[in-house]
Amino acid sequence: MPRAIDMHVHLPMDEWLEQSIGPLLPATEAYFRAQVPRRTIEQVAEEYAERDLLGVVLDWDDESVSGRGWMGNDWLAALAERFPGVLMGFGSVDPHKPNAAEEMRRCADLGLKGLKFHPTMQRFDPGEQAFYPLWERAQELGLICLFHTGTCGIGAGTPGAGGTKIRYSHPGFLDAVGADFPALPLVAAHFGWPWFLECLAIALHKSNVHIELSGWAPKYLPAEVRREIARRLNAQTLFGSDYPFISLDRWFAEFDELGLEGDRRDAILRGNAARLLGLSGSNPG
Repeated sequence: MPRAIDMHVHLPMDEWLEQSIGPLLPATEAYFRAQVPRRTIEQVAEEYAERDLLGVVLDWDDESVSGRGWMGNDWLAALAERFPGVLMGFGSVDPHKPNAAEEMRRCADLGLKGLKFHPTMQRFDPGEQAFYPLWERAQELGLICLFHTGTCGIGAGTPGAGGTKIRYSHPGFLDAVGADFPALPLVAAHFGWPWFLECLAIALHKSNVHIELSGWAPKYLPAEVRREIARRLNAQTLFGSDYPFISLDRWFAEFDELGLEGDRRDAILRGNAARLLGLSGSNPG
């Protein structure tokens, strides 16, 4: 078992940055107050291996609304074989494409354990009935569904933010989807800030909803989040960094300052994720 499982890894590669963020990259870097140093996938793997981390690499398919390409499910699925125990990928499907449900099955056949959705960039409301066949298929296939929730750093601080709408990522949809698909593991990346109290309430109400801490330096976590991840939501909280926008070393140093006890700390860093991912040696958290 690795020291920790990072459930939210992006790629500091020109190909990913140009396809997924494109001209909004300067605004995104300004939002995170960090310039992204370019690295190859081999360098990313080395950085994670040196720290005894398993990183879950994420991308999303928004081709039907943006016209952009993306890394693709085959490339993401191959990471686990290329960098065993160090990197693995989650797949994605464009929810507007008519073959989305079929592509979900192909993701499962490729060995992908989960799917990443970005409602803001993909311009859809996951709670709408039109998308329920996707959640039904994901539940049937045993796939984890990880959603971007809350505000969005892409294009933040610019007029119109590149046309993106953060209302799509309001975490309220997790209430309906979590209720109607109780066997479907749902992950709220970034815990839905600024609507984080609603996100916490939904997770407290539905045990198939998990919160994930990416995009936040731990010292800035809201007090309510710090309290619940140490107590009632400890078994439903996942470590995510939002690498490369937040330094791994900074994240761990600040997380240690929260003072979580051994078992509760381990549950967040790896036990809960290992259980969701079906990895051997998982801690029941």
